[in-house]
Amino acid sequence: MLSYNTKDWFAFIIRFHKADTFRTLFPVMLGIGIYAALVGWLEVEYFQVGEKSYIRNVDKLHGILGFVISLLLVFRTNSAYDRWWEGRKLWGSLVNNSRNLALKLSAMLHDENDRAFFRKTIPAYATVLDVHLKDDKLSLQLFDDVILPESGHQPNHLAALMFARLNSLYQQKVLTGDQLIILNAEMQSFSEICGACERIKNTPIPYSYSAFIKKFIFFYVMTLPFGYAFSLGYFVAPIVVFIFYVLASLELIAEEIEDPFGVDENDLPTARIAENIRKHVAEVL
Repeated sequence: MLSYNTKDWFAFIIRFHKADTFRTLFPVMLGIGIYAALVGWLEVEYFQVGEKSYIRNVDKLHGILGFVISLLLVFRTNSAYDRWWEGRKLWGSLVNNSRNLALKLSAMLHDENDRAFFRKTIPAYATVLDVHLKDDKLSLQLFDDVILPESGHQPNHLAALMFARLNSLYQQKVLTGDQLIILNAEMQSFSEICGACERIKNTPIPYSYSAFIKKFIFFYVMTLPFGYAFSLGYFVAPIVVFIFYVLASLELIAEEIEDPFGVDENDLPTARIAENIRKHVAEVL
């Protein structure tokens, strides 16, 4: 995730980074610019028509459709940002629950082996969840006799190890039943957070909706030169390119942030959050 100074707004105008939509859209913008210039040249040089021609009134249709497409893009961007923000709240909850679990275990456990187990497994859950959401696999050796397998649902496997250790401590009378109940909320939250993150990742925006917006933007932009070439002349080419850049950029940004657990520049810094959890748990335990 990019870190930046929100008050340094002028730098945003002159600076281009690899996540900027301009670089992604440049080949398409170049093609649309050539197309718009060709249509403008044909209309200006060869197809000059009277003031009452229907072609001259196409711009009125674009005015109506522009309002419609703006509403669609606003809804598209808001829905994508809601998914991004929900993912951030879930990982914020993971940070808080990991800290709370470490604090409680720090007060309840006195054996160094038990403390070392949870000092390693609690932050390991965040790391494993991060890798799991990126569709990667991690062979993690927690201890000499505990190796997290690469196959299967790794977060569940790690959560099961922690539950089993707590149950073993309860059977050994290290933890009381009341203490086990106190720890249950944080342990249960691991699976709930994992499931909620998987729901965001595995439920994209419906294909038909996303495809319709792309088609709408394409046909809207491709018909712009026909309506505005008579009034704008050859300036229709850069204006059409700019309109396409604005509309397509909003769609690209929405596509990028609707899956907040990937490796794009604007995705959540889940690896950094997992590292912070490791530091905080190590301080407590």
